[in-house]
Amino acid sequence: MQYRTLGNTGLLVSAVSLGTMQFGSKMNAGNLDQAATTEMVKFALDRGINLIDTSDNYSLGESETLLGVALKGIREEIVLATKARLPVSDNIIRTGATRANLMREVEGSLRRLQTDYIDLYQIHGWDSVTPLDETLRALDDIVRQGKVRYIGFSNYLSWQASAALERQARLNLNPYVTGQMYYSLVGRGLEHEFMAFAEYYKIGILVWSPLAGGFLSGKYSRNQPAPEGTRFGDAGQFVPFDLEQGYRVIDALRKVAFEHGVSVVRTALAWTLARPMISSVIIGARRLDHLDDNIQAVDLKLSAEDMALLDAASDPGVPYPKWMVLQLDQAEDPRPKLLNPERFADGGPWQDRRGKPFGG
Repeated sequence: MQYRTLGNTGLLVSAVSLGTMQFGSKMNAGNLDQAATTEMVKFALDRGINLIDTSDNYSLGESETLLGVALKGIREEIVLATKARLPVSDNIIRTGATRANLMREVEGSLRRLQTDYIDLYQIHGWDSVTPLDETLRALDDIVRQGKVRYIGFSNYLSWQASAALERQARLNLNPYVTGQMYYSLVGRGLEHEFMAFAEYYKIGILVWSPLAGGFLSGKYSRNQPAPEGTRFGDAGQFVPFDLEQGYRVIDALRKVAFEHGVSVVRTALAWTLARPMISSVIIGARRLDHLDDNIQAVDLKLSAEDMALLDAASDPGVPYPKWMVLQLDQAEDPRPKLLNPERFADGGPWQDRRGKPFGG
């Protein structure tokens, strides 16, 4: 196993981490019972995983409950992450990033997980109703009370995360250290702005759904529909993407996987692990053999040619204003080339595109 720092902290976490949406039966996302949950947790820890991620709304708390039992006697050996903000019942006050809800939900998570503290407590999404300062002050209080060690966010726009970090700095509050975000070969939207934001603020990215809800498993193609019993086959596109481009990505993945003698899944995960600012890639499985294959992606080293092939097949293009920012800063301003000539040795991260088509 490889280990990386959790964002701008000294805490080391495994390059792949165990997701837990499949624990419990109330979301129909895996339906693993207590015995299967305990077995999977032990399997993951035995192979070097030390970060486990859950949420208070996964199977409406059942995931946390099953995980709490599975961690008895070994809680101190892992980094435990959970999330709050999404509805956990029909009661209207039990949702949102309000002070009232966060204070209640952190206590609920602590009870279900059977622990005195949570290593990483994450806001599951931006709350447009609750004042930002209310959320950030509540999180700071939870940290100062010793119930939480670090805090993070999930599914934020770059400006939202930036606004939060600036408020935390101005108010001398404990800062966000991670952003849990969707990222995959068929969902490279983070590259437009978020990764540059994360690098600037030293935010560690925790990747959710690196296989795009199972599409990148390689189990199906244009001529072979998703089989029953698979996540993609049962639920369809868990995340949106262009299906035809997705098939082109699968074609490229199969080529690279064949050359290395490994699975398509392992290849897709290896690509994600090689991207910048990734603290950990969250993997979830319903079977131990699938989990084992996922974990082995850490040891797969893709060549520059492999990465170029996958990058080309999955290229999302460059939207405005990013292309203009890069045009002005790297193609037209001579200073970056003077200060960092090695970055421009092969033409640079952005060549002058004036009068040329913008393809990536």
